[in-house]
Amino acid sequence: MSSRPDRNSLTERGMRIAERRIPELAARAGHEAYRAALRRTGAVTVKTANGQVVERKLDGSVTVIKVLPVGKRVKPGTILKRVK
Repeated sequence: MSSRPDRNSLTERGMRIAERRIPELAARAGHEAYRAALRRTGAVTVKTANGQVVERKLDGSVTVIKVLPVGKRVKPGTILKRVK
């Protein structure tokens, strides 16, 4: 056995550099999944935006399907419990 590190093992510095790219890679994957969904569904997706359920088409046009009721504000860190 050699004391030399394996070619595939990452150093601490290499690991940090790779970890810094995770948000960028995740955002890119999310955008690509969105575009793929548009292509597969005949160029239409349904999503929420600004308190509305909207249909968005590949050409960028948006149709409001429903206006959503105002949600309940919850402080960050609040623990919610199920009512039995």
